[in-house]
Amino acid sequence: MPVRPFDLLDLNLFVAVAEAGNITRAASRAGLALASASARIRHLEEALGVTLLERQRLGVKLTPAGEKLLDHARLVLHQVAEMRSEAASYTGGVRGHIHILANTSAASEHLPRALAPFLAKHPAISIDVEERKSADIALALMSGVGDIGVAVESALGEGLDHFRFCGDRLVLICARADDLARRRVVGFAEIVERPLVGLSEGTALQDHLAAHAARLGRRLNMRARIKTFDAIGRLVEAGAGVSIIPEIAARRCAQTMKIKAARIGDPWADRQLAIATRAGHALPKAARQLVDHLKALARA
Repeated sequence: MPVRPFDLLDLNLFVAVAEAGNITRAASRAGLALASASARIRHLEEALGVTLLERQRLGVKLTPAGEKLLDHARLVLHQVAEMRSEAASYTGGVRGHIHILANTSAASEHLPRALAPFLAKHPAISIDVEERKSADIALALMSGVGDIGVAVESALGEGLDHFRFCGDRLVLICARADDLARRRVVGFAEIVERPLVGLSEGTALQDHLAAHAARLGRRLNMRARIKTFDAIGRLVEAGAGVSIIPEIAARRCAQTMKIKAARIGDPWADRQLAIATRAGHALPKAARQLVDHLKALARA
């Protein structure tokens, strides 16, 4: 009986499995039943005549053949997306989907205001913003995951094209009655063991702060975790603790909340965000237009 040839859905599913490390999660992302997803992966292996995945107790791991196919699959899918985007440009405007990887402050503070006019101008383009740590963004882009990255410039290495987008300084916020409210600059070591209010565990910013605390041989004294910078500001205003958030969020919160901000004296708190893409990697037309849009904003 001849083996069924694989198709784009198979390749999309395989990439999703590789990124999730789990067939169940990948099937859910692809809108497939687990049995159907498993069958498609099995048929893909049969069509290529190699084992692509090593089944493990908690998920799957790519074999060397699977790693090689992943590179080719991402390239093929990217070229198909480019083909569709270019073809759509002849039928009434650019169409496409853009996958952006961004750190916490970029995702929640800087990108919304930057993307709003772009989306209004391009109604046929959709954008997915995924939050990741800056170092992870660099690795993901190098691996072919995502179209555009917005990350701390110092975390970007070779193999990426990038340009500065905006400043992203981290500051301390505290209640106006707090002793720190009279300070203009504080060191991270002075506050690392104070009760802190922060974002939910696992967010890029919280992981970043925890890593700097670990370098001091300390652990963050988290009193409360919550999902947004505005909610953090309300808890700080009420005296629940201090917090470290992007300066852009602190300024917005200070307009409606009784809080004060102070600079963090440590060099790592004074950051620059950059827009990054994989070097030598041709972006789909929609993504190229967004990069041009962001570059124009950076120069303004």
